[in-house]
Amino acid sequence: MKPMKLAVPKEKVEGETRVALLPDDISKLTEAGNEVIVESGAGAEAGFADSDYEDAGATVKADAQSVLNDAEVVLKVQGPEEQELEGMKQGALLISFLAPLSSPELIKSLAERNVTAFAMEMIPRTTRAQSMDALSTMSTVSGYKAALIAAAELSKFFPMLTTAAGTVRPSKVLVIGAGVAGLQAIATARRLGAQVEAFDTRPVVKEQVKSLGAKFLEIELDAGDAEAEGGYARELTEEEQQKQRELMDKAVTGADAVITTALVPGKTAPVLITAETARSMRPGSVIVDLAAEAGGNCELTVPGKENIDNGVRIIGPLNLPASMPAHASQLYSRNVFTLIDYLIDEGALKLDFEDEITKGTCVTNEGRIVNDTVRAAVEGG
Repeated sequence: MKPMKLAVPKEKVEGETRVALLPDDISKLTEAGNEVIVESGAGAEAGFADSDYEDAGATVKADAQSVLNDAEVVLKVQGPEEQELEGMKQGALLISFLAPLSSPELIKSLAERNVTAFAMEMIPRTTRAQSMDALSTMSTVSGYKAALIAAAELSKFFPMLTTAAGTVRPSKVLVIGAGVAGLQAIATARRLGAQVEAFDTRPVVKEQVKSLGAKFLEIELDAGDAEAEGGYARELTEEEQQKQRELMDKAVTGADAVITTALVPGKTAPVLITAETARSMRPGSVIVDLAAEAGGNCELTVPGKENIDNGVRIIGPLNLPASMPAHASQLYSRNVFTLIDYLIDEGALKLDFEDEITKGTCVTNEGRIVNDTVRAAVEGG
């Protein structure tokens, strides 16, 4: 049987330090008879040398074009840039993050190039797909790092300290949004000794918040079922958002650090903290806005920057998983490997579009946009 040829190019997006596949997972593919080509330096910033890939059975080549040439499967973290896309052969399978709901031109180009593209952020949040859920694993990294940033930038200790000079009270941390990132932020802030309160529009997460030792902030929105398909929070109406902001003001202004994580896939992030509310926090307080890439949950957030306003630090980090490339790559690599293993049957790709994982994750195939949600977003854009 002819071996499959898989390519792992070096990421081209500035600041992207992750790599799509690590040597441990590559060794499983090569042992199964597949050929894996890795671009030189692809894993360097994640702590893996070219020699580590060669020891795993991969072939290392110096440039992206020679890596992509004739590859049946291309594995990336970020979506391909134009030159990479031109270097991919017609009919190749691409697996990466693609931001398909907000990248219409890329999706159109993938369809025109006859690339079968799987978007890792579209993995269904089901038990069967849990080990492939890259959005959740990267959110775990982001939530952890957000709590560390808040602790580092705050003008106070997180934990209570008893010293000869007196007792220091623990800081109060408010986490808005108790999805994967929010829950990890809660857990990390609690480990650091802070008093943590959390809010989410979905009452179903209340017990998860409490199990981590945090207090669940009760805000009556009369929002009905605030959970959308796939376990995500649905987009609230403007009236619901306004009421939420009003009810949350007291909790925000009473906190020393606020971590916001509220995102709706493919939408601009809802503004939950107004400029007035942020400025009402005590000087030295911190807001870490994990929704910065989608505009931010705080009205004063500047994506990719730290904005100091009235003594309050508003931090809008971008691509936090890339700030922890070793473990972020380890987790992402396992997600990607599990998906590849799921799609390969007896050495050949088997795409079953009746299967919920394939149907939910594949966005383009045979020159068409095959995902209904993505197609609607592209045509609407």
